[in-house]
Amino acid sequence: MAEIAMATEMALHRFLTFRSEGRLYALPAGLIAEVIRLPAIARVPQGPRCLLGLANLRGSVLPVASVRAILGRSEAVPTLSSRLIVLDGAAPVALSVDEVAALVNVDGNRVSSGDAELAAGTGELLMGVFRLDSDVVKILDIEKLLKQTFRFDVSRQKSSASAPRVVQAKPADVLQQRLVTFDVADQEYALHLDVVREIVPAPEGLISIPGSDDAVRGVMAYRDALLPLLSLRALLGLPPGIQSREKVLVTTIGNVQVGLVADRTRATFSVATALIEPTPALLNARAGGETKIKAIYRAENGRLVSILAPEQLFREEVMLRLAEGAAPMRSKAMDTFRGAKEQDLRFLVFRLGDDEFALPIEAIDEVARVPEQITRLPKTPKFLEGVVNLRGDVLPVVDQRRRFDMPTREGNADRRLVVVRTERHRAGLIVDSVSEVLRCGPQSLKPAPDLTGEALSLVRSVINLESAARIILLLDPSELLSRAERGLLDTFTKDMRSKKPRQA
Repeated sequence: MAEIAMATEMALHRFLTFRSEGRLYALPAGLIAEVIRLPAIARVPQGPRCLLGLANLRGSVLPVASVRAILGRSEAVPTLSSRLIVLDGAAPVALSVDEVAALVNVDGNRVSSGDAELAAGTGELLMGVFRLDSDVVKILDIEKLLKQTFRFDVSRQKSSASAPRVVQAKPADVLQQRLVTFDVADQEYALHLDVVREIVPAPEGLISIPGSDDAVRGVMAYRDALLPLLSLRALLGLPPGIQSREKVLVTTIGNVQVGLVADRTRATFSVATALIEPTPALLNARAGGETKIKAIYRAENGRLVSILAPEQLFREEVMLRLAEGAAPMRSKAMDTFRGAKEQDLRFLVFRLGDDEFALPIEAIDEVARVPEQITRLPKTPKFLEGVVNLRGDVLPVVDQRRRFDMPTREGNADRRLVVVRTERHRAGLIVDSVSEVLRCGPQSLKPAPDLTGEALSLVRSVINLESAARIILLLDPSELLSRAERGLLDTFTKDMRSKKPRQA
């Protein structure tokens, strides 16, 4: 099919010319869907060198390949002249080029296919050449180059088997409860993760509501609607104050969706139900049975964390006012979104450098600060940072930057330990930061384009948030380690049953 299209375009003598590393190349115009400026590109870890990443094209996710890398040359920093040439076909791909020159018509007798082999330089596969003024223009055989580089055919039809798939982790023990902890005025509180819809950064500017309750901080744009924001400091009767890195915990109370503003979030983790105590009867009696504290979590080192009851944070009249004000703020899109909330999916989003990745929330045991003390193990791969003692369990720790062959990062203040559980393993992943708990509908999940190497199994789907111009790679928890590395952890787990490190 592609060869027929190629031959047809040569008969019509129409080509798109472009430059790469100073050389002039051409592609038959019939293979071109469009030419666009470089959008935001999500890089794929462990992907082939030629793959720059994935981009969003009006709701569709397509791979972006570098022509420089395809031809075996070094990559260059994009400039204002850089462009993406989007190829047509059932499985489109975009080519990153230094500059698009022109769309030209060429007489058929000026196109020479016989000289293609002689004119080809290192790494080039050509369909032919022609002269344009004083330049020799090389017609790239782009389909063969892509097949050679990525091992897939840009003209083939995608099968239904390429539908996005979220890998679900083994269900957590029923005797475990999942909490998210946060700070309010230097005190630690918690909510059950089930009542938290998302965790997002607080916006810099808030829309104030005249005449509102003291607890109402304002409203923010959220999913095509306005979300009322309430200060946990005010709701808990704590001293007022605004922090620089506040977080919003989105929850639903009754029929009203609100954002609870905390100074910062701490961690997300599973705890044994036995460590959670009911609120002392004396507190309930003094508060008239309407205490805002639902239970008490007995953490390590004797620390006590108050688990809040969201439905009891507000006075009745405040809830009535919020409910009255919520109706005009809701849009049709928000109503539809709420109606489908049972089908929504939740993900933990983390960052490595400028890149965003996600894991299914079901695969996450907890999120914590990286321990200061990590016990090193001799004769282990570079990706294995060591082991830590986490609440009595010896946990292997993986440096995700090293795992993805990324350079070491300076500054460790925001680093987090994401504890991931699969059917066979439990390990802690060191990441640069954890940005949010994201909830989205199944329609936001797109199939990952055909990839090669480890990226094929590692990236199972793509979360495409088109309205926010974000692409987040959804990783398969069971594939974060290679087969050899999983075997190593199997051996490590057996060894650790009989002995534990002395230092945590």
